Amino acid sequence: MHTLADLAQSLNRSAVYLRGLQTRFALPVLQGGSYSDAYAAFLRTVVRVRILSVSESALVRLWELEKKLLTLLNVDSTGSATWFLDACGQTSHRARRLLLSNYDLGVALPSRMLQPSLNFRATLPELFAGNEMGEDALRMLESYLETLATIHREVNNELPQLRATVRHARALFGATASGERSIRSKR
Repeated sequence: MHTLADLAQSLNRSAVYLRGLQTRFALPVLQGGSYSDAYAAFLRTVVRVRILSVSESALVRLWELEKKLLTLLNVDSTGSATWFLDACGQTSHRARRLLLSNYDLGVALPSRMLQPSLNFRATLPELFAGNEMGEDALRMLESYLETLATIHREVNNELPQLRATVRHARALFGATASGERSIRSKR
């Protein structure tokens, strides 16, 4: 378990910045050292994708789509306040996982093979099915995939600049592949 200060230090961001992320992504604010490794993995993903020049508004939109999709698929089976973060940090089956929540959908994305009627929750179902209320998991997945494709294009456009920046840092500061120590020792 981690404190917010631990997370701030490990991500090289201020606690104020992380509080802002918690607000904008509507994440629960936990007390003391009660931030899980999964919570830390989510924040790490957001920070790293932001470094790739993906706008925060695009990430917030993707996050909202992921949470809505997971809700439509009845994924909340634990009742945990952080149920939508619990898969963060998992590394198996990357092609089957959503980008931010890292939830494994069980099929490679993009896919039209989701079974929207599966219920992972042990509680009573809603009075009306989601599609009867105008919410359809496949339509939500389509919207998610469109937003994700835009983010992938942005990242692919930024990668050459990032690689050039790393080479430039190595040339300027003598950084090694493992990096940080050489740069920090020259400060």
